[in-house]
Amino acid sequence: MRRYVIIGNGVAGTTAAENIREMDKEGKIDIITDESTLFYTRIRLPEYIAAEVEEERIVLHKPEWYRERNIVVHLGKPVTDIDQAKREIYTTEGTTLNYDRLLLATGSHSFVPPIRGVDKPGVFTLRTIKDAQDIRDYAAEAKRVILIGGGVLGLEAGNGLRRRGIEVTVVEFFPRLLPRQMDVPGAELLQRQMEEMGFSFHLGAKSQEIRGTQRVEGLLLEDGQILSADMVLISAGVRPNLDLAQKIGLEVDRGVLVNDRLETQFPDIYGAGDLIQHRGIFYGIWPASEKQGQVAGINMAGGDALYEGTVMSNRLKVVGIDLVSAGDIDADEKLEKRVQKDEQRFIYRKLVLKDGILVGCILFGDISGAREILHAIENKKNVQALKDDLLVKGFDFKRLES
Repeated sequence: MRRYVIIGNGVAGTTAAENIREMDKEGKIDIITDESTLFYTRIRLPEYIAAEVEEERIVLHKPEWYRERNIVVHLGKPVTDIDQAKREIYTTEGTTLNYDRLLLATGSHSFVPPIRGVDKPGVFTLRTIKDAQDIRDYAAEAKRVILIGGGVLGLEAGNGLRRRGIEVTVVEFFPRLLPRQMDVPGAELLQRQMEEMGFSFHLGAKSQEIRGTQRVEGLLLEDGQILSADMVLISAGVRPNLDLAQKIGLEVDRGVLVNDRLETQFPDIYGAGDLIQHRGIFYGIWPASEKQGQVAGINMAGGDALYEGTVMSNRLKVVGIDLVSAGDIDADEKLEKRVQKDEQRFIYRKLVLKDGILVGCILFGDISGAREILHAIENKKNVQALKDDLLVKGFDFKRLES
């Protein structure tokens, strides 16, 4: 009986376990994680912060899901070391697990910029349910929060706090919101809509120091402005959790290096999710992690699958507004495009073409046709004959699949 161990219970690790079990009905599968909660969706953490849902609504797989698949989950057990010669894994609590095939899916952590005062009480990042609980508790006494960074999860968290009656100010280093997902016109429309909701903004601004004696009292910007606040939430992106991988000597760059089978340079050790770098790309998005988990699981169980990359795409809600962004959004305005914009209804739809091929999109406020558009981008569909009709009201997006 083959022994499988997966370190990490996010989407990559959980998907890998599911695929292993589909191929190997008898093997022993252990998932080990430093988190105290079963597999959950980070996308709903802002709702948790807003006290609109409780933990059980965020957890995606209940205990019976694991029991039905004979998968054992070890919660709250950080892994300290791996002995490759003995094929053993050690935890802080003294637990030892043996493996024949090992998957590292330890994910990522919130990046904290080098700002003075980040260690003050009242400064938070949002990555885990524990982070969300800490923010939720502290926010009970807060009146003003500063959000450093205009990332998706951070903006959503800010909106959750706004719904609790807290004043939210966004301080963003880039000159526009969501620079990875939005071009200038789209970001301007989003900003205007958020301003109408009550947000205030300082864009193109650099944070210098978080002020306060015993706790947060405000933020000093590089230009000398001082913004008053009693809470700071940092949303400045993520970095892979590389400590364990580096400790055992894995090759790393921005992430752990893997091949198309998601194998590391060590026999029987695989990598997936936010931890890895594949063909020079660090994805950090759910669809990529899910696909990588599938490929890694199949290969760990003796199959033969290849991961050939994922179109960079996000399908999400930003402050409650639907947004789909994928591929090349042509922020530099160098490619052919078709645009539909309705400033009164806060709708912005942009399709990007290169030599007649659909290569990217931004759908904000109206995501009709998103599934077909994403499929066309993924498959490098030539839409030359349809390009002038794509954003016309009533267009049948099923024509993209023919």
